[in-house]
This record gives sequence, structure tokens and C-alpha cells, in this order.
Amino acid sequence: MTETSDTATRDLPPYPTPRDGKCPFLPSPEIRQLHADGTALSKARIWDDSTPWLVTTHAAQRTIMSDPRVSANDHLPGFPIATRSMAETISDRPKTIFDTDGAEHAGLRRLLTNAFTRGRMEKVRPGIQQATDDLIDKMLAGPNPTDLVEAIALPLPSLMICELLGVPYEDHEFFEVHAKIANARDTEPEESTKSTRALGGYVTQLIQDRMDDPQENVVSDLAKKVKAGDIDLPGASMLGMILLIAGHETSANMISLGTAALLQNPEQLAIVRDTTDKKVIAGAVEELLRYLTIPHLLQRRIATEDIEYEGTTIKAGDGIISPLPAANFDPVAFPEPEKLDLTREARHHHAFGWGPHQCIGQQLARIELEVVYSTLFKRIPTLALATDFDNLHFKGDSLAYGIYELPVTW
Repeated sequence: MTETSDTATRDLPPYPTPRDGKCPFLPSPEIRQLHADGTALSKARIWDDSTPWLVTTHAAQRTIMSDPRVSANDHLPGFPIATRSMAETISDRPKTIFDTDGAEHAGLRRLLTNAFTRGRMEKVRPGIQQATDDLIDKMLAGPNPTDLVEAIALPLPSLMICELLGVPYEDHEFFEVHAKIANARDTEPEESTKSTRALGGYVTQLIQDRMDDPQENVVSDLAKKVKAGDIDLPGASMLGMILLIAGHETSANMISLGTAALLQNPEQLAIVRDTTDKKVIAGAVEELLRYLTIPHLLQRRIATEDIEYEGTTIKAGDGIISPLPAANFDPVAFPEPEKLDLTREARHHHAFGWGPHQCIGQQLARIELEVVYSTLFKRIPTLALATDFDNLHFKGDSLAYGIYELPVTW
């Protein structure tokens, strides 16, 4: 690299940049300025000094993320890997639905699709409702104030993903710890490797146990696929790990962060508290998903061929990052995006990503959120923060945005 190009690289804005502490629900000021400038594509500098493209408008993300010349293969040189730990441990990871393309990705995705259809997820709605009511009962019988993360937000999705996968819930502390390690931006490679091996060994054993003793759950489905030769055991184990981590961590963050947002917007909270209309609740969930966008630092790709977008050329080998909150706060797609409006038509958001790699568990997440938000504020209409909003600690240091603790009272 020449001195001139080195200087140019250093002069590029870093990514990610911190959010404004006074506006923790909104994307960073730098992202919002790109919107104000009408910038769809720009270069940025990430942790390893590489300079991927940032795709920051809703329309550009839809076009580029669905382009077959864009690859999710993080083994390709130039791929904008999210953290140093992920880069240094990449050789330890078998291919998954996250980092494959085309027919290979479609084949892996088909192994899981039937387990997470809307129809199958609707069948677990009564169980989600019962679990929500039980957790609220327990919270009301316990200390006041309490931490909503520990009382409801974390245990509910953990319970449900355990039931769907066939994972013993009594092991929840074990996999919750490893989920935090997986999502942390500052995890050391040695710690990441140790955590991955521990969780991988755990899921592998579950799959092996179900090969000769199948049940009606996803782990048994994976065991069946291994026996049939459709996938090898390490690949099945990695799929199980992904589902276990993503299946509870993202929903847990949405429950707690969404509750905090609603408590800060009482007129919007009243919409979900005072209605029995399922369509109103479903619409409110879509707007909260848009507004909060939990996987805020993900959706990373690389161009395998030159791609031109509105006069700008992304060259083959260039890294691409599509910050999902940027699309969800694009004022062209969502007028007055900084305003939480539960009556807004927001289903075209990118909270679950866009393109062939959209979140496979999004229907489960939607139903969990519909149940929680429609139940919590009816059951506890006096729910309030037990601390000043400024004291809340948000997860800017994690790949999954959220909140560490949510002290509440009633």
C-alpha cells in the first residue's frame, strides 16, 4: 500500500460508530447523516483496516443483497468479517446457512425450513402464551422492583427454543453464557474457540442421542438427516448451535428493548395495551422490529463480480456491509423514521435481513413478540422503569443490539 492510499484509508470514517447516548434507539449520527446526504454507497474502515462498502439505503440494500454476484462466503479474501475473533477462528467452523451461496445454501436451508413455517409456529402460540403468563405470575410474586431481562425477556425465548429443538431447559445457563460470548465484539479468539467447542460438543451429543431415540423436535430432525447422509455430524451440530444461539438471544433483546421503548412512549404503549385486535398487535410488532433492529452489525457480504449501482461500481473482491438499521431508518422508505409509530405500515423493514439469507426463525420471533407485548401491559398496566432512562446500559459492544438490564416496578 502506498503512503497516499494508506492516508486515504485512514481518512475514511470508521465503522461501526457509536450511537448517540441521548438517542440509543436510533442508528449512529454518522449513519443518519448519510441519509441526510442521500448517500446509498460509501466506503468505511473496519477493525482490520480493510475498507468495505456500506450500503445504507433501503432500496440499495434490496437490490444489492439479492444480487447473485454477492456472496456470503466469509472464507473469500476481502470478506468484511465482523470481529478479530471471528477472523482468527474461521478455519474451525464448518460451512453453514450463514456463509454458503446458491444451491449449497438452499440445500442447508431446506433442512430447517419445515420446522419454522408460520403454520408450525402458530401451533406453539398457546405454549408461548402459557409460558408468558407463568413468567408474569412468577415476577408479580417476586421482588419489586425486578430485572425484566431475567424475569421474562431471557427465559421466555430460551424456554421456547429448547422445546422446539429438544434441548433440556435446565441447561439454559450453559448455552446463554456461550451465546453472549458468540455475540460479543471483543471476545478473544482463545475464548471464542473454547466456547464454540464446548457448545458444539454439547449439541453433537444431543444429536447422537437422538439418532436411535428420535422425538418430535429439530434435534431429532437433524439426527435423521445425519443418518441419511444429507449432512455430516459437524455440519448438523453447527446448524443446531446457530438455532440455539439465535433462537433465544435475538428475541430476548427484542422483548427487553421493546419494553424500554414503549415505556418511553406511553401513547404508543397504550395502543398495544388497549387493543384486542390481533392485526393491530401484529402491526405494532413490525414497527418495533423496524425501530430496534437487533442484528445491527450483521449482513456482511463480498462481491464476486463487478456490480454497478446508480453509477458506482463495487468491484469483484470488495467487501460489502449492509447496516440493517440504516435501511430501517431510511426516510424514503419510512417517513419520519425516528418516530416510533405503531400504526405505521412497516412490514417492508429489514430487521430479519434481506435476500436469500433472511432469518429462518422470524415467524417464531414474531409470535413470541405478539404474545409478550399484548400480554405484559394488560397484566401489569402500572409497569414502569425503576431507574432513570439515562442509567440503562445498552449493548453497543455486541453484534446483537439490546439492553443488559431493565429494572422495572409496578
